[in-house]
Amino acid sequence: MKRWAIYTVATLAAWFFIHCGYLLVDGFKSPVGKSDVAVVLGNKVEPNGQPSPRLKARLDASMELFQKGNTSNIIVSGGHGKEGFYEADKMKEYLVEQGVPDSVIIVDNKGDNTLKTAINTQVICKAKGYKSVTVVSQWFHITRTKQMLKGSGLVVDSAAPDYFEWRDFYAVTREFVAFYAYLL
Repeated sequence: MKRWAIYTVATLAAWFFIHCGYLLVDGFKSPVGKSDVAVVLGNKVEPNGQPSPRLKARLDASMELFQKGNTSNIIVSGGHGKEGFYEADKMKEYLVEQGVPDSVIIVDNKGDNTLKTAINTQVICKAKGYKSVTVVSQWFHITRTKQMLKGSGLVVDSAAPDYFEWRDFYAVTREFVAFYAYLL
């Protein structure tokens, strides 16, 4: 019985570290080409209405894709935060202030979580005739988001900002659990 427990723990640990390695590789893979739209997943908006540093990094990454011609449209997706703001509204506001044309930004204020963002993105893409999407989020969040868009008929690519914080260690563990919970 003791040997079985050791093998089980060792197998789970190996599985976790292999999965984390895949998150790193997949999350930091550069976008391959152009897409019809980039979808920026929401995150915290500060009490003063400004994007948190993490969210700002995501928005800057999407802006860079737009400026380089890798995408011609941007979906900003997020819900109503405890700070009292709709994340997507504040995300659009930030992008417009940075010079991204209002006309290329689509607001999804019902993207309360990753699954809702994935579903809403598929609906938006179908309505607009978009065939390809670039997911923009933190590196550890890319794999699960792409998995949720798998089977949608969209060509899915990804881009992660160069932004790191101590919270990422917790987030990797959370993503490991969330990835398999979603699959079930």
